[in-house]
Amino acid sequence: MLLAQISDLHIKRPGALAYRRVDTGAALARCVAALNALEPRPDVVVMTGDLVDQGDPEQYEHLKKLLAPLEIPYYLLVGNHDDRAALRDAFSDRPELSAGGDFVQYAVDIGPLRLLALDSIVPGESGGDLCEARLEWLAGQLEAAQGKPLIVALHHPPFDCGIGHMDEIRLEPQAAQKLATLIARYPNVERVICGHVHRPMFVRFGGTIASAVPAPAHQVALDLREDAPSAFMLEPAAFALHHYDAATGLVTHHAYVDRSEGPYPFYEPEGALID
Repeated sequence: MLLAQISDLHIKRPGALAYRRVDTGAALARCVAALNALEPRPDVVVMTGDLVDQGDPEQYEHLKKLLAPLEIPYYLLVGNHDDRAALRDAFSDRPELSAGGDFVQYAVDIGPLRLLALDSIVPGESGGDLCEARLEWLAGQLEAAQGKPLIVALHHPPFDCGIGHMDEIRLEPQAAQKLATLIARYPNVERVICGHVHRPMFVRFGGTIASAVPAPAHQVALDLREDAPSAFMLEPAAFALHHYDAATGLVTHHAYVDRSEGPYPFYEPEGALID
């Protein structure tokens, strides 16, 4: 079982650049082509929020066109740059987006795994939260899926990452603690996956592992000073590949969108190590 995760697409209107510099549409097109070219091909792609940049209907229409060539089933989550209603209007053929009532959250089976998609956004704010209604929904889903390997997905990291300006807009700390306490009751939670920070990160959380991914376009600058300025880098675009088997559990690899040189062999044709 192979699950790809991409996040923080920040799609603008056609032809527009993010921050007057980043062509996020072209970046997503390259990412889609890279995903399609993978061997083995992922069984599913999970997109953990900030699908577009301003929650604009035209941006969602552009996103839908950019995703049309993707030959892999996919699931969408909302981030702080998204708008629930506009997303649902553009992707009206996706019933799971309306399954959570006021929130874009749902549960789906992906092969042997069950994905629990959480809505962590607070409209008009950059930081995230989980109200009691959302936590109660998650508690019910966790209880109903005991024994089945689970991935819990949300946009905002429920932990401090050390990048000060991003920690200021993480998941609200009390909500994060409630989430950790809830997750810790269920050892079948393989992973909590998130986005938002545009960087790969791993941390112990709620008795399991929480992880985040880099973005298909720009990355948040890795600056761990407390007063680090809010800035981005044009580092290599990347995504995560989560490989699952029952014996090992979930193993995560990071893959780069653009091809590098290679692969080159380690060994000569007759078997000797190349020196």
